[in-house]
Amino acid sequence: MDYKNTLNLPQTQFPMKADLVAREPERLKKWEAGKLYQRIQAQRAGAEKFVLHDGPPFANGDVHIGNALNKILKDIVVKYKSLRGFSAPYVPGWDCHGLPIEFKVSQELRKEGNTSADAATIRRACEAYARKYIDIQRAQFKRLGGLGDWDHPYLTLNKEYEADELRLFADIVEQGFVYRGKKPVYWCIPCRTALADAEVEYKDHVSQSIYVKFPIVGRPGVSIVIWTTTPWTLPANLAVAYNSNFSYSLVRVRGEEFIVSTMLLSAVSEKCGWGGYEIVRSLDAGHLSQVEYQHPFCNRTGKLYAGDSFVENVTGTGKVCGNLILRLLGVLLGLGCAAFGSHCAR
Repeated sequence: MDYKNTLNLPQTQFPMKADLVAREPERLKKWEAGKLYQRIQAQRAGAEKFVLHDGPPFANGDVHIGNALNKILKDIVVKYKSLRGFSAPYVPGWDCHGLPIEFKVSQELRKEGNTSADAATIRRACEAYARKYIDIQRAQFKRLGGLGDWDHPYLTLNKEYEADELRLFADIVEQGFVYRGKKPVYWCIPCRTALADAEVEYKDHVSQSIYVKFPIVGRPGVSIVIWTTTPWTLPANLAVAYNSNFSYSLVRVRGEEFIVSTMLLSAVSEKCGWGGYEIVRSLDAGHLSQVEYQHPFCNRTGKLYAGDSFVENVTGTGKVCGNLILRLLGVLLGLGCAAFGSHCAR
């Protein structure tokens, strides 16, 4: 007896062997031949729109797991919205500019012995490189099963796209949102180009925080005191900032006199070992605004400036630069904290 025929099992045309390596390309080819994406869009003509903008990947190599995750998740969202009755077109795109492509092209040129290519040659090579990987990535993205208008992607190197960018920038300028200012710009020496903030990585470093006294010019034995977690910036110090709303005290300790924040005096004395200090007098912004100090180890002087917007009366390390009495001025002339010995405790 053939016991198989006695079993009540469902009948199916599905083969026992999945054989996905062969079947998936066949399925994708069937979708493409039947214009499945176009038919879906035609069925949803006039429906409420749901547009998912494709943040474009760089056209600079084969797709990786991050690209795959990106495209699969987007495809899930677009197909879900289509099933919910929305008109959900999907137009893929590629970023054809920037450091990743330039870096790869420069490497290839150097391998070929071309170390003196001019800008025009590099640009042409970058365009050819980008278009090459657009075709490669397009085929690879299709293999992931995503539906979209793959034959009409948007490319940042298209003249129409660049013209639209210029028109949009002109609109922003007309509305007054573009202004000229100052900010630090990170520079990559081997790549010979600027870097975005997201491309800069910092190595963790633990350094000692220190208290430093700055002698006051014309007042022997009198100093202002600062606290810094970045002692290596002290050689660049040019100024010290104070808060004009705070009260400061002149205290005498073992024959020397120091200017510190009245609110933080007890904390400073404990950490600096000022047992038995004597308060000589109180000081305010009027007294400090005219003070000039001698740099502790460089042959130059500096002045005190009011920095009410960033000088705070807090102890320990915090979010705001300067948590003791006076902080080194880190934003003078817009050159950043490091240029002027800021003790930013982040």
